[in-house]
Amino acid sequence: MAFHLTANPIDLAECRRAVEDRSAGGFVSFEGWVRDHNDGRPVRALEYEAYAALAEREGARILDEACARFGAARVAAVHRTGHLVVGDLAVWVGVSAAHRDAAFAACRYVIDEVKRRVPIWKREHYADGAAEWVNASAPPPPASSSAPASAAPSPPRDDA
Repeated sequence: MAFHLTANPIDLAECRRAVEDRSAGGFVSFEGWVRDHNDGRPVRALEYEAYAALAEREGARILDEACARFGAARVAAVHRTGHLVVGDLAVWVGVSAAHRDAAFAACRYVIDEVKRRVPIWKREHYADGAAEWVNASAPPPPASSSAPASAAPSPPRDDA
């Protein structure tokens, strides 16, 4: 089980290999893409920033919870950081399990909990040139700073 952040495009073949398991009878994945609008505004790009150490630790915890709660054989998730344009893959979650019900439930749990608990912030860039952080109580810490381990997780994002 692995949760990763990456500034590079997500390699779907590599992701799927991470959840292959001979004991699994089902595989479910979720792909979250950058869409061209939000709240009635045309979007041209997104920027994701993360408190990487905490994000990866909390992401791993969520994957472990999904395995324990739903009996998944393997779970993996990858979230992009940096500048993404419309159509780019922003997040991927994959789950293999003995049966499809467990795979579907675990996959839904993982994406919902990642959006709710993992400290990743999203800034939307609009067609009119404006940009703003969305669904965040505060912008992320500057890239050069080390946020304290007690930093509050970000609120849910309305992406994908």
